[in-house]
Amino acid sequence: MTAPTVPMTPRATGRGWLRPALRSRRFAAGLALLAVFVLTAALGPWLVGDPNAFTTDLGQAPTGAHWLGTTQTGQDVLAQLVVSARGTLLIGAASALIATVVSVVVGIGGGFLGGLADEALSLISNVFLVIPGLPLVIVVSAYVKGGGAWSTILVIALTSWAASARVLRAQTLSLRSRDYVLAARVYGERRWRIVLVEILPNELAIIVSQFIFAVIFAILTQAGLAFLGLADPSHLTWGTMLYFAQNAEALTSGAWWWFIPPGLCIAALGTALSLISFGLDEVLDPRLRVRKVSA
Repeated sequence: MTAPTVPMTPRATGRGWLRPALRSRRFAAGLALLAVFVLTAALGPWLVGDPNAFTTDLGQAPTGAHWLGTTQTGQDVLAQLVVSARGTLLIGAASALIATVVSVVVGIGGGFLGGLADEALSLISNVFLVIPGLPLVIVVSAYVKGGGAWSTILVIALTSWAASARVLRAQTLSLRSRDYVLAARVYGERRWRIVLVEILPNELAIIVSQFIFAVIFAILTQAGLAFLGLADPSHLTWGTMLYFAQNAEALTSGAWWWFIPPGLCIAALGTALSLISFGLDEVLDPRLRVRKVSA
C-alpha cells in the first residue's frame, strides 16, 4: 500500500461539513436565533436593572415601567428573564461540554483500542444506559442540593454522556478499518496521532450534533430540576423563575407574565438548537439531501 492509493474522500467529507451546513436554511435560522440568546446573555445583564431589586409594584402586569410586569414581591420580570438567560446557557453549555468530552474519550478510545479496554468502557456505558436517567438525576440532585450551579452541571453531565459514547464507538469501529487509517498504522504513526488526525476529524460533525442534543437535554433537565425545587434557587435560570412562579401560585392568580416568558424562552432555545441539528443532519445524511432535491 502506497500513499497515492490512500482514499481521501472520507477525510474531506469529515472536515468539509460546515460550509454546506451554512447554506441550509434550517441551520442558518437556528444559528441566528441562538445568536440572539447568546447576545442577550452576554450583554443583557448590563442593560437591565438588578433582578433581585424590590419595588412597591407588587404582582403588576406589564406596563411602560416594567415591560414584562413584576413578581409577587415586586421584582422586575424582564430583568430576571435576561439575567436567567446567562445562567441557563452556562449550565446547558458546561454540562454538554463535559458530557461530550467524556463520551469522546470513552466512545472513540474504546472503539479504536478494542479488546479489554473496549469491553471495560462499553460495560461502564451500558451501566449508565440501563439506569433510568430522570430518577438518577433527581436522586443525585437531592443529595447534593445546595452545592451551587456546578453541582447541577456535574449531575447533568454524569447522566447524559453514555448514549453519545455508544454512537461514537460505533462510528469509530467503522473508521478504524478504513484504508487511510490502515495506511497510517503501516507507516508507524502513533496511536494518539491516528486518533487526533485520522479518526477525530471524521467524527467532528457527529460530535457537534451530539453536543447540541446534550445542550438541549441539559437545559430541559435543569428546568425540570429547578421546577421541582432540586436546583440552587439562588442561581437565576429560567427554571428557577418557573419554580418561584409556581410557589407564588402565578398560574391560579392569573399572573401569566411571570411564567409564560421563561417557558417561551426555553421552547425557543430548544427550537434554535434543534434547527441547527436538523441542518447538520441534512449535510451528514445523503438520503435527506436526495429527498430535498427530489421534492
